Amino acid sequence: MKHFLSVLTVLLAAGMTHAQFVNQAAEVPAFHPAPPKAGTTLPPVLTQKQLADQGMIAPAQVASYKAAAKAGSVLYQMPCYCYCDRNHGHTSLRSCFESTHGANCGTCMQESLYSYRQSRKGWSAKMIRDGIMRGDYKLLDLQNPEPVN
Repeated sequence: MKHFLSVLTVLLAAGMTHAQFVNQAAEVPAFHPAPPKAGTTLPPVLTQKQLADQGMIAPAQVASYKAAAKAGSVLYQMPCYCYCDRNHGHTSLRSCFESTHGANCGTCMQESLYSYRQSRKGWSAKMIRDGIMRGDYKLLDLQNPEPVN
C-alpha cells in the first residue's frame, strides 16, 4: 500500500508540474494589437550612447537597440517571450528597450532583430507576431547579428 501511495504521489506531482509548463507555453505575453495612436508619446528607447555609458557595446546589444528605435511601432505590437510582462510590468517587446533589460536578454534581442528584419521585408505586424509566437526568432544568431541600417 505504501508503494502504491508513493507512486500515486509522484504521478500527481508530475502531472501538476507538467500542467504549469503547458499553461505557461500557451499563454501569450502582453502586447498591443495595434500601433500606438497618433500623438501618443512613448518612453524613449535607450540611445547607443546611453548603452555605451553602461558598457553595453556588444554587436547584438547595439543592433537590437538600433532595431528597436527604427521599428518601435512594430515592437510595440509584439509579445516578449522572456515573460518580462510578469516580472517587470512590460506591456510589449518595445518596453524592454526603454531600459537596459533588452541588452541583458537574448530573447529580447533576438525578437527585436527578427521584428526589424521582417518589417523591412514588408511583413505586417500580425505576420511578425505569428512568427515570434512560432519561435522563428530563435534562429537569429546573436554572435553575428545582421546590420541594422
